[in-house]
Amino acid sequence: MIILAFESSCDETSASVVLANEGSFTVKSNIIASQIETHRLYGGVVPEIASRAHTEAISRITYEALAVAGISLSDVELIAVTANPGLIGALLVGVTFAKALASANNIPLVAVDHIKGHIASCYLDESGERPTPPFIGFAASGGHTAIYKVDGYTDLCLIGTTRDDAIGESFDKIGRIIGIPYPAGRGFDELSREGFIKATGDEVNFYEKYKKSAAYKDKEMTLPSPALSDDSLDFSFSGLKTAAINLLHRFEQSGREIDRALFAARYTYEAVEAVAKKLSLALDRYPGHDLCIAGGVAANSHLRKRLAAVAKAHGVKLFIPSLSLCGDNGAMIAAAGYYEYKNGNRADSSLNASAQDSITSI
Repeated sequence: MIILAFESSCDETSASVVLANEGSFTVKSNIIASQIETHRLYGGVVPEIASRAHTEAISRITYEALAVAGISLSDVELIAVTANPGLIGALLVGVTFAKALASANNIPLVAVDHIKGHIASCYLDESGERPTPPFIGFAASGGHTAIYKVDGYTDLCLIGTTRDDAIGESFDKIGRIIGIPYPAGRGFDELSREGFIKATGDEVNFYEKYKKSAAYKDKEMTLPSPALSDDSLDFSFSGLKTAAINLLHRFEQSGREIDRALFAARYTYEAVEAVAKKLSLALDRYPGHDLCIAGGVAANSHLRKRLAAVAKAHGVKLFIPSLSLCGDNGAMIAAAGYYEYKNGNRADSSLNASAQDSITSI
């Protein structure tokens, strides 16, 4: 089945052509029009600007995706589009375009939940290494930090989430204060690595040794864990963010310059360890379930390494999409759309966008 898919939930417009064959996927094209340089001027996403940029890009990248894949629109057998959650204006651009394209060309249409799309990015490894439900899925991005029990390809249930800021959002906000350009993910990752190595003197096993370092034991650099101290699988990154801001203000008010690398390392360590703690608890509750992590923050090298250790300790497999598929992209929507189609779900001209997530809690 040849699938044309669209993703426009936030600040990246994507069109992708994916060949699906009984659960095996081949990405023929995955075109992404990024708005990062535009939003960087404001330190974050401006919804109205995002919507306008989607409108300007979507037709162009559709033709590009078809051309790169070497097919025509008449070859497409299914159109999939992100319908929720996300910025409502941005979503409406993709939904309206996909509906018109499907209707004008008599092509079946399916609506896809953005989070299901991120989890489905783990199905796109062409080597055949893909998770099979049931498994535990963790979505981490600028807008989402949540743990899901994946009982089927279209059957996800929320079992843990952040009660305030998302993990990526917290990195962006603190990154802006310490001078890391938006989006802060990659810059924070690199600066943290510098800090870990400075703290431990080890360029290979720096993360494992960090907790025993003098830098970690420095009381002036103490930060709280975002993992809630109860038996839930929930997080609170707002507390970590606020504590970090207060720490930075204390240094500033006393006329001292903080070591940005050591600070970034401590912030990253607390964030990553919180995720490791709650995912370990999830794997304890659901023994034998493999682990899949997805979303923009899944590109964080420290998180990837730490969760590999968590999975190994529990005797399960860890699945992570390639770096190019961690961010928002159309290919993941195609994979999720395939399973929605196989499950008998269809959309028509009445399809509307929604800012709300459609995945319910356990």
